Amino acid sequence: MAHRGEDLYEQHARSVYRYLFSLCGEADTAEELTQETFCQALRGLDTFRGDCTPLVWLCAIAKRLWFAECRRRQRASPLEEEALNRLEASDDPAAELESREERLALYRAMQRLDPETREVIYLRLAGEFSFREIGDLLGRSEVWARVRFYRGKEALARKMGGDGHGGQ
Repeated sequence: MAHRGEDLYEQHARSVYRYLFSLCGEADTAEELTQETFCQALRGLDTFRGDCTPLVWLCAIAKRLWFAECRRRQRASPLEEEALNRLEASDDPAAELESREERLALYRAMQRLDPETREVIYLRLAGEFSFREIGDLLGRSEVWARVRFYRGKEALARKMGGDGHGGQ
C-alpha cells in the first residue's frame, strides 16, 4: 500500500502542485495544499474506484481543499488584488504604475468571465497544462478546452477595450 502511495506521489505531485498554483497563484499555499491533497488521497486510496485517471481524482481533492481554504480566508476568487501589490518596486515608477493598472484591469476582466472559462485560462497560463490535460481535469474534451480558452482570450480583449491585447 505504501509503495502504491509513493508511486502516486512521484507520478503526480508536480501536476497537482501546478494545478493548485494555477488556482491560487501562491507558491506556499500551493505547496501546503499539495501535501494535504496527498495526505487525503492516501487516507482514501481504498475508495478510489478508477472511473477517472488518478490525476483527475487528485485534482478534484485539491480543488475541494482550495475551496475550503478560500472559505477559511473568506474570499471568493483565487486571485487577489493585494497579490498585485506584492511585486518588487521598479526603477521606473511611471512604467510600474501603468503595468500595475494593466494587471488590475486584466484581473477585473478575468473576474467577469464565466467560471469555467476563467478556470481554463488559469490552468493554461498559470498551470501550464496542455489542452488535453485541462479537458481531462474538467471532465471535458481537449477540443472543448481549446475552444473555451481561445473564446475566453477574445472575450478578455473585448472587455479590456480591444486595444491591441490580442483581438479586434
